[in-house]
Amino acid sequence: TAIVAFSASQVYAIAELIRRERGGAAVVMGALSPRTRNAQVDMYQNGDVDFLVATDAIGMGLNLDVKHVAFADDRKFDGHQTRPLTPAEFGQIAGRAGRHMHNGTFGVTGNATEFDEELIVQLETHDFEPVKVLQWRNSDLDFSSLAALSGSLDTVPEKKQLTRVPIATDQQALEFLSRNEAAGLATSRKAVELLWQCCGIPDYRNISPAQHGEIITRVYTDLIRRTRVNEDWIAEQVRFCDNVSGDIDTLSNRIRQIRTWTFVANRRNWLADPTHWREKTRDIEDRLSDALHERLTQRFVDRRTSVLMRHLRDKHMVSPEVNDRGEVSLEGHLIGSIEGFRFTLARSDDGDSKNLRAAASQVVAPEILKRAERLSGAPNEEFVLATDGTVRWRGEVVANLAEGDQLLTPRLIVLADEALTGPELERVQDRLNLWLRHTVNTQLETIMQLAEPADLDGTARGIAFQLSEHLGLLPRSAVADDVKGLDQDVRAKMRKLGVKFGAYHIYVPLSLKPAPRELALILWALKNGGVRQPGVSDLPQIVLSGRTSFLIDPEVNPKLYEVAGFKVAGKRAVRVDILERLADIIRPLIALDP
Repeated sequence: TAIVAFSASQVYAIAELIRRERGGAAVVMGALSPRTRNAQVDMYQNGDVDFLVATDAIGMGLNLDVKHVAFADDRKFDGHQTRPLTPAEFGQIAGRAGRHMHNGTFGVTGNATEFDEELIVQLETHDFEPVKVLQWRNSDLDFSSLAALSGSLDTVPEKKQLTRVPIATDQQALEFLSRNEAAGLATSRKAVELLWQCCGIPDYRNISPAQHGEIITRVYTDLIRRTRVNEDWIAEQVRFCDNVSGDIDTLSNRIRQIRTWTFVANRRNWLADPTHWREKTRDIEDRLSDALHERLTQRFVDRRTSVLMRHLRDKHMVSPEVNDRGEVSLEGHLIGSIEGFRFTLARSDDGDSKNLRAAASQVVAPEILKRAERLSGAPNEEFVLATDGTVRWRGEVVANLAEGDQLLTPRLIVLADEALTGPELERVQDRLNLWLRHTVNTQLETIMQLAEPADLDGTARGIAFQLSEHLGLLPRSAVADDVKGLDQDVRAKMRKLGVKFGAYHIYVPLSLKPAPRELALILWALKNGGVRQPGVSDLPQIVLSGRTSFLIDPEVNPKLYEVAGFKVAGKRAVRVDILERLADIIRPLIALDP
């Protein structure tokens, strides 16, 4: 698709929008050098970008394969005024689509006025009003004097089908030179012819007639007085242009300037060493053109988005690469990163557009499905539950633990993008659920069997159930009366289940090991304030270190210390089994005290 606008600012605005939404566009304007225009068009023709944004210079020496032409406006500035495009001008531009290779289409962009039916018919049938008047300028010029030359340029056509052209830049330059020192040098026919040749130096920069006239005056006076343009002056002008740094406007201006000196260098007998200056100016123009192409590409083409869009169209393109860090690259461009089943788009200066994110998600979807298949068959050893409630698979977060109906039956929430749905998501959920049940049943086995003990009934069964509800650690004072009613046979049965009757606690010693305590802390926190509350992540480290007592943190819920296997005594927390051991030592000593 080619989008045609009629000002540089409009072209830039449209190209910026396309860059954000669709990866970028090639830019073609009459102010660009031929080399830059061709380089931009090559990007479009090679499929690097799908859009070409151009002024009506779209047809300047370019052979394009355009399927659709969209008009961004129906008015243009023709150098004198802003006016509506004529049907013939619409037809000339719309005719860039299709050509002889295939049928093309035309239309408007969202902000442009829709074509009326009459104009559409004219464009489709190529039926326009006949041209009744042609512009004309006298080519039989009189070089006998400046006045005669000026008069011959003002000659009015004799035929009514012709009208004199508006004053061109060369005639404006002639009028300027006729009023300054150059006029005094044009004293012969040959000198007048030379002056007219100098007036033909193009005003590539579109500067004022006076500024352009000053340049022509200097060239002409040097040619008359020295027979050659002063090389030191030329060198100074060329040196000013020989700089490939700067933004688009700066480079464009330098290209326009160097093209002036390229034109001068190609004039016969104007320079002492024309070959040197032709090569010099051409080299500078080429380097400036390449730099401008690079700046245009940097500004209006997001290579990452572009390659994503092409990948969606061409299913035969190489698959994205995913490295050990989860970074996703496509044809050398960093697209983003995958953790588990979630894709994060790499940061962009433009912000993330919905289209870009959607395209990237489609590209990485096959990789996410592959991961789902691998996880479905993964062994238990590859899964880890962190104290913050996240479940990691091979080091990457794939799910969050959430509270369930019961303390010992938590549930898992799979963290996945929309790419993972249906049966694939169900298989992942089922595998994670199976692992979670195994983990809880294994780590808290002694606690789980107390929930419904087969060999206990009555009061003993109630105490066992409370022990399971309190994750294997129950203050004796909470069930003191019930415990007094237990006979030794029942107590023996409970001891076989791993229960120990201490002076201050009834507990399951095996459940006080680091792994069961960490899981117990997580499960309790899910039901009581969340896993991110103070203490949940720190207490497992203390348990693992083997410390038997430490100063408590006033910010931590005291109940967490109990769940971790500690008794809060004043400002310290003491491990329950150590406290009970100390009680066992003290009790007989108290009995012996007279």
